[in-house]
Amino acid sequence: MKFDEQTLDYILPDEKIALFPLTVRHQSKILIYKNKQISHDTFIHLSNYLPSGACLVFNNTKVIRARMYFYTISGAKIEIFCLEPAQHYEPSMALAATSEVKWICMVGGVRKWKRGVATCAFTVKGQEIIVNAHIINRRDDLFEIEFSWDNNNIHFSDILENAGELPLPPYLNRKEEKNDNARYQTIYAKEQGSVAAPTAGLHFTNEVFESFKEKQIKTDYITLHVGAGTFKPIKTDLYTEHIMHEELIEVSIDNLEFLFQNLGKIIAVGTTSLRVIESLYWIGVKIILNKQISIKEMHLGQWEAYQLPQNTGAKEALGGLKQWARENAINKLILKTGIMITPHYSLKVAEGIITNFHQPKSTLLLIVAAIAGEQWKEIYEVALKNNYRFLSYGDSSLLMKCK
Repeated sequence: MKFDEQTLDYILPDEKIALFPLTVRHQSKILIYKNKQISHDTFIHLSNYLPSGACLVFNNTKVIRARMYFYTISGAKIEIFCLEPAQHYEPSMALAATSEVKWICMVGGVRKWKRGVATCAFTVKGQEIIVNAHIINRRDDLFEIEFSWDNNNIHFSDILENAGELPLPPYLNRKEEKNDNARYQTIYAKEQGSVAAPTAGLHFTNEVFESFKEKQIKTDYITLHVGAGTFKPIKTDLYTEHIMHEELIEVSIDNLEFLFQNLGKIIAVGTTSLRVIESLYWIGVKIILNKQISIKEMHLGQWEAYQLPQNTGAKEALGGLKQWARENAINKLILKTGIMITPHYSLKVAEGIITNFHQPKSTLLLIVAAIAGEQWKEIYEVALKNNYRFLSYGDSSLLMKCK
């Protein structure tokens, strides 16, 4: 597909950005793109547009209260935004730490933090806790920070929950409100570790799940911990020059079996689920090429999906991955993916995606263009003209790839 790399932009008026969620999640609008045709409905009626026996894959990650405020020795206030653990691969291990832990962080006001320890004091479980933070290392514009506290009964998750703030998207440009604590999580959020919500899932309610039964629509849950890089705009002249962020995937052998058994029916709920599903295909291709591959080599780089052989069937790739996991007695795959899905990418496993309306010049908009081609412009123009609400708290769309 020929595609002009410099046209992935559109004008998004401020008034089209949803600053707050709807009172009822499933009352959001949904735009349906199927067989190159566009139609409209309300999200509660989603099942009417899904094929019988469709299989939805959800991301069950949970947003942590990752933004904290500390004070330096001189009394200056700084913001520390915890992105991901520095020591442990699994966020659950870092969140369970009881005396000290290291995280990769963004720091606001770092120029005021010239030396020494910064502190944060608060009360948790009726006890006053003082958390110390000091910079261990700098990685470009990020910092490795060690947090320590003198109470072994307090986990780092307790500290975030009591001293942290919910990291709302920067474009909302407002403070957290009480309602955000529930509404900026999916109702099925389980695995703590994200600094942004998988927002396609914010529309789902128990009523929506109940509506799936009649059409025998199946559901499954994988985990991708969303990083702050999801909001990073493409600032380069060509999107091929953009450096894609990496995110942590957790997938069980049962998840692989679900995908393998339901090929041809898989629909991703959100761009994060799509990145997981498609990454697993390419990991399977890597295994077929090298059956002795180690778990440490399971990382998927930004452009590997375009460099590896392109003729492997989805059943063969996922089957190879499934067999490798069993032979190596691995029940859960934990790896990072940096896959960048572009307009030149052809979906290997997913048949479509449920997703919100994304920012101009974003890697998420590239994913929309990968499914709809040049027609992504028409989809977004129609959504703007029909007063759809955009971005994280906005409305939804169902985009099916053309057969």
